[in-house]
Amino acid sequence: MIERILEPEVIDTLEDALEYDTMNFTEVNTLFAQRAIELLPMKGVVLDVGTGTARIPPLMSEINPNLQIIAVDLSKNMLEVARLNVKKANLSGKITLQKVDAKKLPFEDNYFDAVVSNSLIHHISDPIPVLKEINRVTKKRGSIFIRDLIRPDSEEAVDVLVNLYAYDADEYQKKLYRDSLYASFTLEEVKSLVAESGIKNTSVVQSSDRHWSIERKWS
Repeated sequence: MIERILEPEVIDTLEDALEYDTMNFTEVNTLFAQRAIELLPMKGVVLDVGTGTARIPPLMSEINPNLQIIAVDLSKNMLEVARLNVKKANLSGKITLQKVDAKKLPFEDNYFDAVVSNSLIHHISDPIPVLKEINRVTKKRGSIFIRDLIRPDSEEAVDVLVNLYAYDADEYQKKLYRDSLYASFTLEEVKSLVAESGIKNTSVVQSSDRHWSIERKWS
C-alpha cells in the first residue's frame, strides 16, 4: 500500500481556483447529486461542506428545487468562482455561500436536515474534527452523504486512474488529480475515521472504482 502524501488544505490563488473549475467533473458531480437526492428529505436545509466552486449545489437544486442549500468553503478564491457559478445558474435565492472552516462550523447543534460533502476529506490532514462537526450539526434523523477518492494500493494503480480519468486534461490538471489520489484514504481507514468520529447509522461503501462514500438516509 502506498503511503498517504498530504496536499494543501486550501487552494490559495484565484488562478488555481479557475484552473480547478475548468476540470471536467460533470459526470462524477452529476452522479453525486443524484445519489444525494436519493438520501435527502424531500425538502429542508442542506449544508454542503467544502463546496469548492459550487458545481454540485446547482445540480441538486435542479433535481429538487425544494432544498435550501448553504454551501461553505475555506478558500475565498474558490468561493469567488462559486458565486459566478451560482449566479449563472440563477440560484442565488436557493444557494447561500459562506467562507467557513469545516473544522469549526458556525452552526447550532442538530441544525441541518442533511449534510453533504464531495472531495473534501482528502484535503484534510486529520479529518476527525471535520466529521465530528458534521455529526454535530446534522439532525439525529438527518441525511449524511460524504464522498471522496480512494487511495490506490500502488503507483501503477495511480497511473491507471490518471490515464483513464484525466487523459484529456493538461499536465497541471493531471498533477492535481494524481496528488489527490495520493492524499486520499483507503476504505478501511475511512471506516476507522467514521467509528472514531461518532457518526452513527451510516454505511461506508466503495461507490466506484475510485470513490468511497459515507451514507445515511433521511429517516
